[in-house]
Amino acid sequence: MESDSHTTPNFSTKSTPFDQSNIPFKKKEKWKKNTNNTHCFPLLLLLLISILIHPLPVSSQSWDGIIVTESDFQALQSFKQELIDPNGFLKSWNDSGYGACSGSWQGIKCAQGQVIVIQLPWRGLGGRITPKIGQFQALRKLSLHDNAIEGSIPKELGFLPNLRGLQLFNNRFTGSIPPALGSCPLLQTIDLSNNSLVGVIPESLANCSKLYRVNLTLNSLTGSIPVPITKLNSLMFLALQFNNFSGVLPDSWGNDKNGVKSMVKSLTFDHNFFSGTLPVSLSKLTELQEISFSHNKFIGTVPAEFGEFSNLKSIDFSYNSINGSIPQSFSNLSSLNSLNFAHNNLTGEIPTFLGDRLNLTSFNVSYNNLSGSVPTTLSSKFDSSAFIGNLDLCGYSPSTPCPTSPPPSTTPPPPPNHGGNKLSTKEIILIAAGALIAVLLLICCILLCCLFRKRGGGAKPKDAEGGAAGGKEVAPPQAEVAGEAGGKLVHFEGTLGFTADDLLCATAEIMGKSTYGTVYKATLEDGDQVAVKRLREKITKNQREFEIEVNLLGKIRHPNLLAMRAYYLGPKGEKLLVFDYMPNGSLSTFLHARGPETPIDWTTRMRIAKGMSRGLLSLHTHHNIIHGNLTSSNVLLDQNINPKIADFGLSRLMTAAANSNVIATAGALGYRAPELSKLKKANTKTDVYSLGVIMLELLTGKSPGEAMNGVDLPQWVASIVKEEWTNEVFDLELMKDASVIGDELLNTLKLALHCVDPSPSARPEVQLVLQQLEEIRPETAATSSGDDGGAGPSMSE
Repeated sequence: MESDSHTTPNFSTKSTPFDQSNIPFKKKEKWKKNTNNTHCFPLLLLLLISILIHPLPVSSQSWDGIIVTESDFQALQSFKQELIDPNGFLKSWNDSGYGACSGSWQGIKCAQGQVIVIQLPWRGLGGRITPKIGQFQALRKLSLHDNAIEGSIPKELGFLPNLRGLQLFNNRFTGSIPPALGSCPLLQTIDLSNNSLVGVIPESLANCSKLYRVNLTLNSLTGSIPVPITKLNSLMFLALQFNNFSGVLPDSWGNDKNGVKSMVKSLTFDHNFFSGTLPVSLSKLTELQEISFSHNKFIGTVPAEFGEFSNLKSIDFSYNSINGSIPQSFSNLSSLNSLNFAHNNLTGEIPTFLGDRLNLTSFNVSYNNLSGSVPTTLSSKFDSSAFIGNLDLCGYSPSTPCPTSPPPSTTPPPPPNHGGNKLSTKEIILIAAGALIAVLLLICCILLCCLFRKRGGGAKPKDAEGGAAGGKEVAPPQAEVAGEAGGKLVHFEGTLGFTADDLLCATAEIMGKSTYGTVYKATLEDGDQVAVKRLREKITKNQREFEIEVNLLGKIRHPNLLAMRAYYLGPKGEKLLVFDYMPNGSLSTFLHARGPETPIDWTTRMRIAKGMSRGLLSLHTHHNIIHGNLTSSNVLLDQNINPKIADFGLSRLMTAAANSNVIATAGALGYRAPELSKLKKANTKTDVYSLGVIMLELLTGKSPGEAMNGVDLPQWVASIVKEEWTNEVFDLELMKDASVIGDELLNTLKLALHCVDPSPSARPEVQLVLQQLEEIRPETAATSSGDDGGAGPSMSE
């Protein structure tokens, strides 16, 4: 009797199937083994009846006594089958269905036999979400964030009338946001950030009258913000950073119909392509606490109505083209603690109330056109990085003192002259003539000195160049004290024969502007041309640190690296970097601005790819330099179409504040590795990503700055390859010789896609990239124009 009473519960626990109709057959097989214990039959019969009426739980945990519905069980089975579970977290999801609502199934919560929560974050899950997700009619929350789930977001989610929370961020979802989500009347939060979604924001989301939090950051979404979304009364948080949104912001914010006030607390739209003026209707969002529109294309002035934000704590309008002055109405922003207007076109003076009336803990107005003195309450609280880049601004650091008016004269007035010492007219004429003759003699002496100095010193750099030409070592820099203008000109190996006066008196033509400064084509008096990069004032390190770094950069010589020829330090702080001028320009222009009559064959493209790899390898291994902003605009071509990487190491000459925008600019051009949006610090793997993008440029002939179907160049190429339409990737010029170079094209494409892998650890180092390129086309040898790598500076950072 003791044996039977012990074994029967164990049998029920392990073998009870989901379908209750099968239970008697399973039990009969067990009873046949115990026919000798006939005295136990009445007790077992009672036990069977109790099992049929109230099935036993599958675990010792508390159980509500209700089995999961058949529809939800089928959906759970399909859900598990579609997912990839490398870590075995879903092993508890058995095939019988028992325990799904008892708490033994990981990540599942039920109510009255229906699944109400699926919560499986940080599980390393892959695969896709089953379309049968729509069968969970009671589901309230779906949380699968921080996994590796792919595919599209199922439109069947719109069939869930009770869905309240959808958290799918930090996955690999593709496709568009399903408009069917607008059919979920109780939906409150949507977080789809950090995926690869494309398309537009569905206007139907405005039908979700309880929706208060929407986070779509770090995707590739396009289009503008639908007007109905701006009128959604329940909306509190809208985050759209790091997408490709564009167009003008709707001027329809703050729906106050029926006396219902808007509840919006946070609008973060930075790192997009929004344009136009700032909509005045934003001032109706009386509950707004944070507004971040940085790194867009907004123009115009800041509306005075923005001073009505009584609860606003943070404003970030940096990196736009906003003009005008800081509104006086901002004095009413009593809750404001962070204000950022950096890199705009603001004019006028900095209002004193920003330091007197507002309790700011973060403030930045650098790189505008502000003027006047900085209020002492601000200059004493924030360092100079908050104010630099405003040429007419003073008083924010010891090196930028404001001019002081001369004190009134204390010399007593001369006594009245009654004619005793009065000069005659003849004496006055003689004195004036003598002074004039002295001035003329002084001018003649200066001109003669300059003439003799120019004749005697002009040949000196050429002699130095000729003496170093035969050796491989870089000659030490040669400093020349500038003549009439003052300052110092320092020559490096291979410098053209020019003096400081020649350089300063040259005819200059602007080639382009960049984060670091302006690039000129300078024509010297003897007809020679050089490229000169004039660095922006007040963004470089102090003169001692600057000279140490620039002398190191000037010694770098490699056939595929841009060589610095000279630099000039002016008496007023001017800093000029001199390079050879090359009319062939950049790789970007060479690829994208040529006519159809100028084809580029595969041999040339492969030589360029190899040359870039060699130059980057030299930077990484021999000079410990991370480029950080490698683009096709930063690759120059010499007369033999050999590539020269430019703008390497310039960050070493600048202050930390001056380098803050370089990575973001690279991202806007399509060359930035995805992890830089979080890490903010470049490394060898981010340089390899940029190299891979340029290789894709060479293969496709397409510019990374132009999105293809809403995605960037690496994503577009990957999608075409995935659909097995690989031939459509390559430039048509290359396909003419596909029968000969087909294998080389495919192998180079695979290598380029390897370089732009979203995972940094999966990318090869540049040494391996060069090795594989040599294996793909071993007969291609790079032709060099010399080991000093003469080229011109690029025109964009």
